[in-house]
Amino acid sequence: MNDVQKPAAQDAAVRETATRLRVGIGAFRRRTQETMSEGDLTVPQLTALARLDRLGPATTAELARREQITPQAMGATIAGLEQRGLVARQADSADGRRMILSLTPAGQAAIGSGRSALVDRVAGVLAESFTDEEIATLDAAARLLERLAQRL
Repeated sequence: MNDVQKPAAQDAAVRETATRLRVGIGAFRRRTQETMSEGDLTVPQLTALARLDRLGPATTAELARREQITPQAMGATIAGLEQRGLVARQADSADGRRMILSLTPAGQAAIGSGRSALVDRVAGVLAESFTDEEIATLDAAARLLERLAQRL
């Protein structure tokens, strides 16, 4: 293989990996959404709660930027969380026009229970169907996926 062919082959392999990731992650997301029961928090709601849990109080616009979605889409997600009493809005003391979102005690409880229900299910499948080596590989892949998501 000459120097011109080598980058083209590497590019094709990288594109193939990107496609497998898109398909695999999409299937994983669909399956987790299918297993949710009525009244469970949606994936976007859990994600917004998790962000507030990890990063602390934030505006709707900040959350939308972090998730790379429109402020309107995040606003709809936040509205659902507010209706359930899981987040609260408070005027920003530095800029009264801005509203700061924070978790309520019920939101803190929901993030723990919502996260553990899905995590428990995934952990059960991993323990039943995967070897220790495969679990270690998935752990390494999960860390890389987090890094990839931050860079997109």
